[in-house]
Amino acid sequence: MNETSHAEDSVPADTSAAGPLDPAAALAAAEARALQYRDSHLRALAELDNFRKRSEREIENARKFAIERFAQELVTVGDALEAGINAGAANPGPALLEGAQATLRQLYRAFEKAGIKVIDPAVGSPFDPQWHEAMVAQDSREFPANSVLSVIQKGYSLNGRLLRAARVIVSKAPGEGGN
Repeated sequence: MNETSHAEDSVPADTSAAGPLDPAAALAAAEARALQYRDSHLRALAELDNFRKRSEREIENARKFAIERFAQELVTVGDALEAGINAGAANPGPALLEGAQATLRQLYRAFEKAGIKVIDPAVGSPFDPQWHEAMVAQDSREFPANSVLSVIQKGYSLNGRLLRAARVIVSKAPGEGGN
């Protein structure tokens, strides 16, 4: 608080029974009250602005992640379709295989529209614990340690948030401990 904010407290209600307050003291007290009201008003405006911004962020997050459970369900459908395609590739049935591939492409387009991205690291790419889950570490002379050797199961993200990490086999230096 500044010195003028105490002016109201130091000025008596009436200086004498016969005379009014000193005009300068009354003005100083009124200015001090005006400063207090202005400060209170500015604080209220700042709080309101913070509340508005926080509400907008919460609404945006609710909008972006409202379909998260739905997206997790779709991910398992994608896995099943992909497994069917792989099984169809082993026992060629062209019509069945082409239909399953078209369905998978359609599902991936739906994923894209919903903000779902496939996490499918390339062989030899660096292991990223933020997006990958190491299932096994295997010796490798071909790739440096902590490189992706193969993908067991693709991962998925929703608008930048991890739904499921890609499950991968990672490399380790020959003779290095752990598995």
